[in-house]
Amino acid sequence: MLDISYHDDRLPIVSAPELAHDPSWLPAHRDRLRSVAYERGAVLIRGLAVADAGQAAEASRHLLDELLIEREPFAPRRSLPGGVYTSTEWPADQPMCMHHELSYGREMPGMLVFSCLVAPTRGGSIALADAAAVLRDLPAHLVEQFVRVGWELRRNHNDVIGVPWPEAFGSSDPADVERYCRDNDIEWQWTADGGLQTRRRRPAVLDHPVTGVRVWCNQIAFLNEWTMDPAVRDYLTMAFGVDGLPYLTRFGDEKPIDRATVELINEVYARHTVREPWRAGDVLLVDNIRTAHSREPYEGEREIVVAMGDPVAVTSGDQSKLSVR
Repeated sequence: MLDISYHDDRLPIVSAPELAHDPSWLPAHRDRLRSVAYERGAVLIRGLAVADAGQAAEASRHLLDELLIEREPFAPRRSLPGGVYTSTEWPADQPMCMHHELSYGREMPGMLVFSCLVAPTRGGSIALADAAAVLRDLPAHLVEQFVRVGWELRRNHNDVIGVPWPEAFGSSDPADVERYCRDNDIEWQWTADGGLQTRRRRPAVLDHPVTGVRVWCNQIAFLNEWTMDPAVRDYLTMAFGVDGLPYLTRFGDEKPIDRATVELINEVYARHTVREPWRAGDVLLVDNIRTAHSREPYEGEREIVVAMGDPVAVTSGDQSKLSVR
């Protein structure tokens, strides 16, 4: 029987300090933990005392059915032994807004596992938002527009801005990249300076492949120019133009998304955000379809390891449907 408590009646926290070093504990409670994550969107396991990347990888393998290799990260991160990754390289004083990991792909992780090896001295809380509640509270006319046309992501990969394309696609062979783009419904164009521009259209609203819950699942606001730090946005726009930004989102019919719409989406996320400060050794299991996550500004050293797994794919012929691979 799991001892489960709730933070703000939203984030289940499982306390197991007396079992911190029992290797059989996670496998024995795996199914229940996953069930809670599907039901509530996430579950925080406190007391496992995960101390290094190897232990984080082991915990992740216990909780996930299958680990996923990341392609096209929106910012750099390092791959670690055991199929886990460092957290995304992002300025500590800047927020990373709500998003669903790799929701611009044709395949995305159904589950995420975050392991806290070193907790920050201040800030950097776990921040989660219920994507079903966000969908419910967004204006109906805006949701209908995105359901009708989807959303478009444009990216620039070069040595100056964005993630260089060999790093993003895991290959320095242009033929491999072009094959990947064809297989994943991505338009591409090589630039004169050896860079790569890509565009793809994706659904904004999805039906959960396990629970059937309808959710707002995308990175429309996070990867939009209006969510960037104003000074960074102004500098990059002046230097490269709007179409030269490292990432840019549009309506699926290529119409711009205005600043007010982006701010509205972020305001709705904020109304449904719950937070819990990290403690060293914490393990957080997140339903990546049901729950958006963000990283808040922090001070001090911070080390989080992430595993992505249980891949799901958009079902052919219906962009709102997902299926377990």
